[in-house]
Amino acid sequence: MASDEQLSAIKRAKVLMVGAGGIGCELLKTLALSGFQDIHVIDMDTIEVSNLNRQFLFRQSHVGQSKAKVARDAVLRFRPNISITPHHANVKESRFNVDFFKEFDVVLNGLDNLDARRHVNRLCLAADVPLVESGTTGFLGQVTVHLKGKTECYECQPKPAPKTYPVCTITSTPSKFVHCIVWAKDLLFAKLFGDKNQENDLNVRSSDTASSSEHSEDVFECRKDEDIEQYGRRIYDHIFGHNIEVALSNEETWKNRNKPRPIYSKDILPMKITKENGDTEKDCATGDVSAMASLSLKNPQDIWSLAESSRVFLEALRLFFSKRGKEIGNLTFDKDDQLAVEFVTAAANIRASSFGIPLHSLFEAKGIAGNIVHAVATTNAIIAGLIVIEAIKVLKKDNNNFRMTYCLEHPSRKLLLMPVEPYEPNKACPVCSETPLSLEINTHHSKLRDFIEKIVKGKLGMNFPVIMQGASILYEVGEDLEEDMVAIYAANLEKALSELPSPVTSGTVLTVEDLQQEFSCSINIKHREEFDEEKEPDGMVLSGWVEAPVDKDNNKPIGNGESTSNALPSEEILEVEKDVEFQEPSAGAEPITGKKRTLSEVDGSRNQKTPEKLDVDDDDDDELVISNDWESLTKKKRV
Repeated sequence: MASDEQLSAIKRAKVLMVGAGGIGCELLKTLALSGFQDIHVIDMDTIEVSNLNRQFLFRQSHVGQSKAKVARDAVLRFRPNISITPHHANVKESRFNVDFFKEFDVVLNGLDNLDARRHVNRLCLAADVPLVESGTTGFLGQVTVHLKGKTECYECQPKPAPKTYPVCTITSTPSKFVHCIVWAKDLLFAKLFGDKNQENDLNVRSSDTASSSEHSEDVFECRKDEDIEQYGRRIYDHIFGHNIEVALSNEETWKNRNKPRPIYSKDILPMKITKENGDTEKDCATGDVSAMASLSLKNPQDIWSLAESSRVFLEALRLFFSKRGKEIGNLTFDKDDQLAVEFVTAAANIRASSFGIPLHSLFEAKGIAGNIVHAVATTNAIIAGLIVIEAIKVLKKDNNNFRMTYCLEHPSRKLLLMPVEPYEPNKACPVCSETPLSLEINTHHSKLRDFIEKIVKGKLGMNFPVIMQGASILYEVGEDLEEDMVAIYAANLEKALSELPSPVTSGTVLTVEDLQQEFSCSINIKHREEFDEEKEPDGMVLSGWVEAPVDKDNNKPIGNGESTSNALPSEEILEVEKDVEFQEPSAGAEPITGKKRTLSEVDGSRNQKTPEKLDVDDDDDDELVISNDWESLTKKKRV
């Protein structure tokens, strides 16, 4: 039972919840049942069929509707006397500024991308509002507390680019080629050639049954009156044409995104396809059935055009049904299956073309294909409960009892939940400590546009940057700019740094600000002529973020200043097919009752606690950050 003090803090609190997906549904339910009275929810996404197996506030009839609004309505049915305000919007919109964040006592994140997390972190710092972060991947999860000046902020540790992808992004709003690969491999290939009884989002849409009887049937079933080419074209038109048109009918989804274009086979290929000097029979005799060979496409490193991808798609489908028909219904994708890779590459390229994503070669596509770790509803529920526990501590100002809690797949020292004390702010963090950064760059060749895209937006996560050298503004964005200034800044984008009106050369100090985030940092410029294309592909190197030292012998991060023998091996995190093992300390290890350490006390060891990202495809709950220093964590004081 909660104490009177806790109940009072809960009832008075005004809470902002960002994200209403896998974690968000569980979190909103838990907040309501815990007695919170005033909750705001921000989420820009609409409900997909693929959400329904774990986001329990949503039903089939809700597909296509706002997650934030439907979640509110669902919770109010069993807690009608509380206030829940939904915002179907992007948290990065200008109306959600620092003043907006100052209205709340605590912010709870259940986001699905790194960029939005950075944005919320900076707004919370500017507004001086506590932030509780979270993430799950499969059976693994974590909750962290970020309080300005008391604990490290979300960006005190540099984050590698996330390698996890929400299912709703894969099925509805892809923005990267890897999204198209995952869609083609785990949805389309599985639907056509795998278990016909498995649930799949490809031919189930909110408006299908209402639109026509043709689309209410299972379009993936071959009809009695059609040959394999007719069947292939019908499948093509459904997934690349009809489904895209249905998606476009939901205008809310595309308010802040580029709209895809429907693609129909008749617009790309002649009605009767002729092969180009291929020799299918020869391929079949060797057991190596190949659509590329059949169509005389020889180089796997060539990038196919849309027409070529369409030909490969239809030919691969024909070969599966005509030459490997006995396997249909039992097939799973195998990167060593040439025909499967050809089909997936072709399908991914057609989808990429529809969404304006650059096309890739078969060689590249084969390397991208990987495994998915699906979201687990139980993990989401556990993490949501831990978020609320930490939120109550924040409201009580119980700073000494804040915990970062890791949810493990396998017990470590008989524990599945590993609570550890948060670290103090990183004095080298450019976000919360305003530490100057350094940038090595060729000032004669690199353009201002390169600097903005790769560093300001790519590395620093700014959305509306202002770039200044002293009192001179080199670049700015904003709706209130005069036309002549917009033209000047646009012209500056195409100039090399040393050719700008206020030349940027070695020794120049640039100030970069994001007024929306109220975030500013200084960057010291150092000219450098040449870069290693393999190790430094951006042609510029940003330093100032504290990276993890690497054990040269083992080529992996060193543990937290102690023996690495019991640290979690990085390869066990990255290999999804293996079980993640958390080894226990040696029997002779003496337990240590730790307390929160300052950065000065751990000089050199604190900075080695660098997060590892699971190299997996996730559901709508974002990438999981796992620390390498598990031995140290198990020895720290527990709740």
